[in-house]
Amino acid sequence: MLNEIYSETKAAMEKSIEALKRDYQTLRTGKVNPAILDNVTVDYYGSKTGLSQVAQILTPDATTIKITPWEKGLIGAIEKAIQIANIGVNPNNNGECVQLFFPPMTVDQRKESAKQAKTMTDNAKVAIRNIRKNSNDKIKKLQKDKAITDDETKKAEAEVQKITDAFIVKADDTLKAKEAEILKV
Repeated sequence: MLNEIYSETKAAMEKSIEALKRDYQTLRTGKVNPAILDNVTVDYYGSKTGLSQVAQILTPDATTIKITPWEKGLIGAIEKAIQIANIGVNPNNNGECVQLFFPPMTVDQRKESAKQAKTMTDNAKVAIRNIRKNSNDKIKKLQKDKAITDDETKKAEAEVQKITDAFIVKADDTLKAKEAEILKV
């Protein structure tokens, strides 16, 4: 019963760390990442469709993203969608594909990206703490239903706290690694 709560807690907290890492991919570092375009949607025959589902996205070098649509008629829609998404660069259309040329990041831009990473990490920590609260509520319910004793409740809450502390450290470690990647020139 308690082991089930521990494993559910670990699994949910692991998902929070994975979500944090996915969020980090949307940040700009020294090298451009096609994940910057993950939130860009294109009007494809009347429905909003992810850019990666209507075009091939490549990074030929560290500062360029090349978007080649599966259908040539989509070039205008892709260009418009990128402008609306406001990712910090203007699309260049050569009739065959759309190219995004990112200038090298300034020190201020790197600091701003690092600040965004910290905010994302703080949000992940809040999610982890909410998972801890839910787990502790389940433990208290077991105690209230007389399924476990007061001592078992205290031990179980201590174990959940230990799991939480480990995942908070994991979130901080991923932040340190991401900051190092962002601030490296």
